[in-house]
Amino acid sequence: MLAASYTRTGLAAEVLSVAEMVAPVAAPGEVLVRVHASGINPADVKRRGGWRGMGMDHPLIIPHTDGAGEIVGVGSGVDRGRIGERVWMWNAQGGYGEAGRAFGTAAEFIAIASHQAVKLADSLSFADGANLGVPAMTAYRAVFADGPVTGQMIFVNGAAGAVGHFAVQMAVAGGARVIGTVSTVEAAVHVKEAGAFATIDRKTEDVSARILELTNGEGVDRVVEVDFGANLELDAAVLKRNGTVASYSSSSNPTPVLPYYAFAAKGANLRFIQGFLIPEDQRLAGERMIAELADAGRFKVAIGATFPLHDIAKAHERVERGGLGNVVVLIGGA
Repeated sequence: MLAASYTRTGLAAEVLSVAEMVAPVAAPGEVLVRVHASGINPADVKRRGGWRGMGMDHPLIIPHTDGAGEIVGVGSGVDRGRIGERVWMWNAQGGYGEAGRAFGTAAEFIAIASHQAVKLADSLSFADGANLGVPAMTAYRAVFADGPVTGQMIFVNGAAGAVGHFAVQMAVAGGARVIGTVSTVEAAVHVKEAGAFATIDRKTEDVSARILELTNGEGVDRVVEVDFGANLELDAAVLKRNGTVASYSSSSNPTPVLPYYAFAAKGANLRFIQGFLIPEDQRLAGERMIAELADAGRFKVAIGATFPLHDIAKAHERVERGGLGNVVVLIGGA
């Protein structure tokens, strides 16, 4: 099979290569998936780049946690009726701080635990499915970790991003009203189409003042936060009493200093979201919601760019540059 890999961390163009490798075989409890699309998340790029001193947990790594394809074989203990099923995959490599698996989805085939290959809704393409594992499930956890959100006001910071875009859709589907920050006119249209009732340009507007204006001075019940360290003061200012900040990243400042009393005065709840560690009940609920929304035509995956496998380094560079929409490596049939 063809597979992309790296044997040391570093710049994408310097460490990523594509070559023939021996295809895996499904072990007991596993399925063998012919991969058609491999999604790239910021976490994949950070691992490959050695972010914050990340090293090589294996001599050779096939990157990417998320992907989608077709089951072409099963190991013992797995229903053979799954052969031919279109699936999306999650956590193919494991989370931060653990060695995890060496072989991710950037290959023509992957053997993975059966429960990590989830049936893909008929209305979603393989490219769509390659973006569900980390961004969509992280969004579900960020929105619903503390229960239903019916009638709540939710502020999604970074609403045009991969996680943010899904969070807007899920929160609206759950009965919440959503305010989202954006940085371009194009992003504002993107977020409004996802269901947000208001967008705020973080570059040209006073975000805190605008949120308080939109909520008649009451603030929001929940913040879905893309960059905790950069937005501590903002989140504390716009949060209602006993509100919750659910943050899934703090890339710009990994060691923020917490303004304790700004949050304590609100009785705030701080929740940190790790997309690789979603409890099983929430994971299954998230999988159901994705399927139900997709079947109802209410679930949109924003694909910003696609690349063939041999251009995987360019795909990683696109993620690093940023831009609207998810980045996908197409391996065939997507």
